[in-house]
Amino acid sequence: MSSWPTYAEVRFADYAEEFDPAVERTEMERGVPKQRLLNTDVLQTIIASVQFRSAQAVADFEAWYFNEIRRIGWFSMEHPRTGELIRARFQGGSIGRLQPLNTQFRFAKRDLVIEYVRSPDSAA
Repeated sequence: MSSWPTYAEVRFADYAEEFDPAVERTEMERGVPKQRLLNTDVLQTIIASVQFRSAQAVADFEAWYFNEIRRIGWFSMEHPRTGELIRARFQGGSIGRLQPLNTQFRFAKRDLVIEYVRSPDSAA
């Protein structure tokens, strides 16, 4: 399995986490709605900006995206908050828009969403 490139740095300024709780909710005619778990595991998302410190890093990331993981593939990475090793992919295969942070893309970023399956026992 492919690994997250070391030159793609996750920025914590634009970082967030979210998950789908996998709960079915049924409204009742009277009383409190009923709820039940649909799955043991949930799909967790990491919303982040990834920073590149050179135009070459931008090109290398795109090459990794197109040639190594082929847009939809899974990769291993260290969870940015917990440090746990996770198996992840890009939500919908999208790596977001490339934005230059200075001239000639010597410093750039992409806003993207990474998703992985979180089990109840995991710390991440």
